[in-house]
Amino acid sequence: MPYLTLSDASLAFGHVPLLDHADFQLDPGERVALIGRNGTGKSSLLSALAGTGGLDDGKVWQQPGLRVGYVPQEPPFAAELTVFQAVVAGMGELSALLADYHAVSHALADAQADQASLLERMQSLQGELESRNAWSFEAQAERVIQRFSLDADALVGTLSGGQKKRLALAQALAVSPDLLLLDEPTNHLDIAAIEWLEEMLVASGVTLVFITHDRRFLERVATRIVELDRGRLLSCPGSFSEYQARKEAMLHDEAINNARFDKFLAQEEVWIRQGIKARRTRNEGRVLRLEQLRRERAARRERQGRVEMALDAGVRSGKLVAALENVSKSFGDKTVVRDFSCRLQRGDKIGVIGPNGAGKTTLLRLILGELQPDKGTVHLGTKVEVAYFDQFRSKLDEESTLIDVISPGSDFVEIGNQRKHVISYLGDFLFAPQRARSLVSSLSGGERNRLLLARLFARPANVLVLDEPTNDLDIETLELLEELLQEYPGTLFLVSHDRAFIDNVVTQTIASEGDGSWREYAGGYQDWADYQAARRGNEIPPAGAGKRGDLRPADVAKPARPKAAVAGKLSWKEARELAELPERIAALETEQKAIGERLADPALYQSQGQEAQRLSARLGEIDEQLLGLLERWEALEG
Repeated sequence: MPYLTLSDASLAFGHVPLLDHADFQLDPGERVALIGRNGTGKSSLLSALAGTGGLDDGKVWQQPGLRVGYVPQEPPFAAELTVFQAVVAGMGELSALLADYHAVSHALADAQADQASLLERMQSLQGELESRNAWSFEAQAERVIQRFSLDADALVGTLSGGQKKRLALAQALAVSPDLLLLDEPTNHLDIAAIEWLEEMLVASGVTLVFITHDRRFLERVATRIVELDRGRLLSCPGSFSEYQARKEAMLHDEAINNARFDKFLAQEEVWIRQGIKARRTRNEGRVLRLEQLRRERAARRERQGRVEMALDAGVRSGKLVAALENVSKSFGDKTVVRDFSCRLQRGDKIGVIGPNGAGKTTLLRLILGELQPDKGTVHLGTKVEVAYFDQFRSKLDEESTLIDVISPGSDFVEIGNQRKHVISYLGDFLFAPQRARSLVSSLSGGERNRLLLARLFARPANVLVLDEPTNDLDIETLELLEELLQEYPGTLFLVSHDRAFIDNVVTQTIASEGDGSWREYAGGYQDWADYQAARRGNEIPPAGAGKRGDLRPADVAKPARPKAAVAGKLSWKEARELAELPERIAALETEQKAIGERLADPALYQSQGQEAQRLSARLGEIDEQLLGLLERWEALEG
């Protein structure tokens, strides 16, 4: 027996139908991922399934007695409640009974109160609560609060965005739901919390319908993919990767069928213009068929277009972007950055990962010279032009129009050597011309992210700082943004909890190690995670050339001496070369470090400009030599 069904559902806002006679069935044990482009109506559909949103037509049926937990994208909480009160409030009528019971319990402590009346009321409440098994739910609430690392006595108004998301999940899980409905559950959660949530949802066996654009989360959790596309629900059993393969084939078939239909319609339009030549009855039938073809073509909904993004890196920065030497920064008693050193060059694509509150934004501000360290030195390179993407969208004025946000005081924007009208440019980011003068306050979360990207890319910058750019963006736009950043010739700093996005974009990672300690690694998130797993097992991965998959932290970058057993398989000359490689690499790395220290000295640029150029050139040569030696070592060991 299904948990719920959606029958012939229709829903429209304005003239665009979000649901067009859609049908859906959910069976026990399924974990269904609901995906689709921004603005297609996924959240509205999930709200309708939860019973908190309505439909224009059609019906939602739920199995009688089904316990449903629902977490909307922006959960509403009263700021004056404690965490425990907020979690218990999700229990419906039971929450009111529990609140009355605790109020009576506190009132009994008052010597002036009517003790007999209060005791009678408490016994009545206690009997009703026991009949509804409320005490087990209260114990469950305490367990999930502990599981989500929340303070039961903290006020909701004092919580961060990530803590409020965990609170909403705790509230939904406290009722031990048969069915869990989650709208963007990974937003505002750090990577550790996302991975814990993945494991919990899979291990619990709870039936689940969820909306997410996190591809790694989709692949791990979903047992079926349902896409909301042009008002219809398209179901694909299996994983997200299986859905992608099937979807590509479906789009190919759709394009072929549409082309055939359009060709046939064009032939019929030519015929009607030539006049009626055959018998009258046959011609009337053909005319009626043509009219039907015209209606079908007018009713066809084309797929939403792709975002067209272009990025101008402007004037090239100097080869050195920033050099930090033993930098530390504290706020009160909390040390956010402790004795951190790094050297970042033009073209580096750096991912910054760490739990919420670890100080990722503080670290970036130190690197870019916006914040002075308590200890250590920061040397900035030349010709650095920085552009920011702010996860809180604080740079968007709610009362401004879209045109004013993109190009205040001008009707044109310039991207590289191309000049575009601002309305055409907004169209590249899927904003219709009639919306160009709409206020920012009318936009959804995904539309605001697209607008902020459009604003960011409308100005040249050779250093990009992207703080959680993936929130609320649909999968297709995420993939396009990935491609753009991969080809970007400038320097990129990326803060994100989207593991797939990090892996596909960055070349190196700066990760929080706890207690203000940060360390630089080669590769993306998965490379860092593999290294951490190997380190826990006392098994350091083999050194590589900084390639993806060959992760090496800066302080264990020197390779170990090759084993004699390996050398025995080589010729005498190759074995000797292999034995000498570690010393040659170590010597180059020592020279590299010494040059880096000299280049970090501002005095060098004031008095010896030519010497600085020579050292920079030598540094480039060392990089190439190290790459060659490490590749040679890998070949000899293979």
